[in-house]
Amino acid sequence: MGLAVLLLLGCNDSPPRARVLPGPEAPEEPNTSVDPQDTLCRSESRDPGRVTLHRLNRAEYDNTVRDLLGDTSTPARDFPPDDHGFGFDNNADVLSMSPLLMEKYSHAAQVLVETAWAKGRFSACALNPAQPEPCARKLLRDFARKAWRRPVTEQEVEGLVAFIARAGQQGDGPEVGVKLALRSVLVSPHFLFRVELDAEPTSTAPHPIGDVELASRLSYFLWSSMPDEALLQAAEGGHLHEPSVLEAQVRRMLADPKARALVDNFAGQWLYTRALDFSQPEPRYGFDEPLRQAMRQETQLVFQEFVSGNHRFKDLLDAPFTYVNDRLAAHYGLPLPGTNAMTRVDLQGHPERAGLFGKGALLTVTANPDRTSPVKRGVWVLEQLLCKAPPPPPPDAGGLAPTVDPTLNIKARMAQHRANPTCAGCHTLMDPLGFGMENFDPVGRWRTKEEGGAAVDSSGELPGGKTFTGVVELRGVVKQDPDLSACMTRHLLTYALGRGAEAADRCTVRDISQQAEAQGGRFTDYILAIVRSGAFLQRHGEAEVSKP
Repeated sequence: MGLAVLLLLGCNDSPPRARVLPGPEAPEEPNTSVDPQDTLCRSESRDPGRVTLHRLNRAEYDNTVRDLLGDTSTPARDFPPDDHGFGFDNNADVLSMSPLLMEKYSHAAQVLVETAWAKGRFSACALNPAQPEPCARKLLRDFARKAWRRPVTEQEVEGLVAFIARAGQQGDGPEVGVKLALRSVLVSPHFLFRVELDAEPTSTAPHPIGDVELASRLSYFLWSSMPDEALLQAAEGGHLHEPSVLEAQVRRMLADPKARALVDNFAGQWLYTRALDFSQPEPRYGFDEPLRQAMRQETQLVFQEFVSGNHRFKDLLDAPFTYVNDRLAAHYGLPLPGTNAMTRVDLQGHPERAGLFGKGALLTVTANPDRTSPVKRGVWVLEQLLCKAPPPPPPDAGGLAPTVDPTLNIKARMAQHRANPTCAGCHTLMDPLGFGMENFDPVGRWRTKEEGGAAVDSSGELPGGKTFTGVVELRGVVKQDPDLSACMTRHLLTYALGRGAEAADRCTVRDISQQAEAQGGRFTDYILAIVRSGAFLQRHGEAEVSKP
């Protein structure tokens, strides 16, 4: 039974009754019992889930036009913001299409084509004004194949070539017609959406998706962008479903610099790094843009090591290294590396900075502008690492009681808050986890006293009676929790599929996390276990409904 389950047993105003978890230094008891969940999952069939037409989000649009046209102007910065679902902005169910967005797409397509044409991106052949069609047909076929991430039919090509005749009817030359055709490719649903054509659209039984559809799933998972030529050729050759080919493509793609998208888009949202852009700590903490940038880069560089390196995914919680420059090192109280460049440093002798809980970015975004917030920090642990979000607070929950006695630290003040039976149950879940990080101030500096002079109390007691003191013991408890692996999987699978991992995915999540851990538990092992899963390789159709 995991920490989160133990905690949730205490999410009411009754005394917690769960058993005590072994501490990080205590030997684990031999597990001779059969987990009922294992028994259930062995007999339960897997449903790959529904498929929603997936519009490219802003990051995916920018990355796609970068790889398609060599355009790095990030036109999507002018698009309306994407909505979020299940913690990510690539959730197909919330990526809607508005008239304003369609207008933005049309304008972007015109600018992209004109810019690319001026830069000679379409110079594979020369348009002969007298006989433009042979060159136009080749140019448009190649471009549409890449943009639509699939082979195009001759009928589709002829439809594009027809723009030349339409332009001629208006007195324009073939160049105008070809540019119009290129623009039409970029505003087509086949470009703006990840269309998954289904050979069995009415079959409700799980069946494999096509190879070209798989190529797009893979490239938008790992790169947030279109398949490259090697991936598309493997798909068009009908080999991508072969396990050895699929694994080779995954490893190749993870080694490509474009896998940086996992850092920016998956980790940026899972670890809240993106939220750092909106943090505005009080001026008295000396927080400024160089520090914000260094904090952001630190978390990104550490996560990048997990994408490309040999670390166990769980070791994110206590990785004994980090990246700092002089400014961030001074902020943390670490030896200065002697450079403004982010530099990898060993944290031996500074265990408080190891792993996620010692990162300034996380500590800042989970604090209020003027004080720490054990509640926000505790909720982050529950939601992002253990997938056990507490229920929302009641409408009249109120905030922290004003300080009456200046000698009280925040833990003592929150004890007064928890005296309210309405609040007590759930704060028993959240607060202790946050107390373990109380030695970090609102911008992540180490401290032993709070601003009012009271001594920091970083001890906590979890439901069930387990106690700890400080961030080192806290992260040991969380890392030991058996729900950690499944929760990491759940977030990664949600991002990979672009849909929420729901109750029906419970056994799939369990299978993936167990397979990944059995293979070594590295980030790559989790990626491979996901792309080999039925949820990633399969789909089901929709049954035909007879009309009255």
